[in-house]
Amino acid sequence: MSKMDNLRAMREARYAEAQKRSAAAPAKPAVKAPVAPPAATTKKASPEPAAATEELCGHRNMSGRTCTRESGHAAKSHRYS
Repeated sequence: MSKMDNLRAMREARYAEAQKRSAAAPAKPAVKAPVAPPAATTKKASPEPAAATEELCGHRNMSGRTCTRESGHAAKSHRYS
């Protein structure tokens, strides 16, 4: 037998062993996906009265900060707070 034949035989033996083990193992019950709590719908009262009447952009960056510019702003960048 050549080296490659030996490697192929070992690989097939490991595969057969793994198949035998998986067939003998009891099936696990299906796990339900965790359910996220409902999102908070309450808004914090802002200290500025002008900000309460004006809608904000609301764009979120990767860290979760939101844009404080007005909705539909023409600026290319966002201001996060």
